[in-house]
Amino acid sequence: MAKGQSKPDGEIVRYRIKIKGVVQGVGFRPFVYQLALTRQLKGSVLNSSQGVIIEAEGEKEKVLSFIENIRTSPPSLSRITAFEWEELPPLGANSFVILKSEGLAVSAGRQAEREALIPPDVAICPDCAREINDPFDRHYNYPFTNCTNCGPRFTITLEVPYDRINTSMAGFVMCPACTTEYHNPNDRRFHAQPVACPVCGPQVELVTNQGEVVATKDWLKGCWDILQNGNILALKSLGGFLLACLAQDRLAVQVLRRRKGRQAKP
Repeated sequence: MAKGQSKPDGEIVRYRIKIKGVVQGVGFRPFVYQLALTRQLKGSVLNSSQGVIIEAEGEKEKVLSFIENIRTSPPSLSRITAFEWEELPPLGANSFVILKSEGLAVSAGRQAEREALIPPDVAICPDCAREINDPFDRHYNYPFTNCTNCGPRFTITLEVPYDRINTSMAGFVMCPACTTEYHNPNDRRFHAQPVACPVCGPQVELVTNQGEVVATKDWLKGCWDILQNGNILALKSLGGFLLACLAQDRLAVQVLRRRKGRQAKP
């Protein structure tokens, strides 16, 4: 923290906060944005190749409370490894915004320039699970449903900063409904980078071992039928392929073990 004479409460100050660690892909920017609004602060928050950079301007007591809240009660999926701040001259900002990420994208191979850490993929949250099981929800039966609290992170990230354009979701343009959720500060998908739905996101296809697409409207039932008939199902997931068969089908298990060359697994 910059040294200097203490300022009376109510005087406007501005601070820049730099945070490193697992602070991208965990809802950190939306968290900071909401926290700033509750304290009537102005400024900005953005991702960089090093982590998250915040500039907050407002009454000194509120700014310091804001900093302390971030430091002691960050998003549950985050992990802070470095937290530093400095005082700057006030600029007279009139709003708090989430800015476009700073600097050029840095690939995972250029470790010397890359300090931001991306979290692992996160298991589906109760809210998304409820939507998937709700026949009246637009995410019904959609396997790629996610939000700020869950979904793919590490396996879809190509570069940092963690933005949609730097993930494998870059080629999927959000539909109007997903765009509305993405830009709504009160929505749990506010700035959730992999947000998608059946209209605009990746689709599921059943393909034979000959590469032919199976015509079916219910891919989940199609998968179940494959397993029930004693076949092996190769499921292409975020990080590779999963091979599945019915555990109680001894013949299917034997075939899978033989093909894998592992007589005791699965």
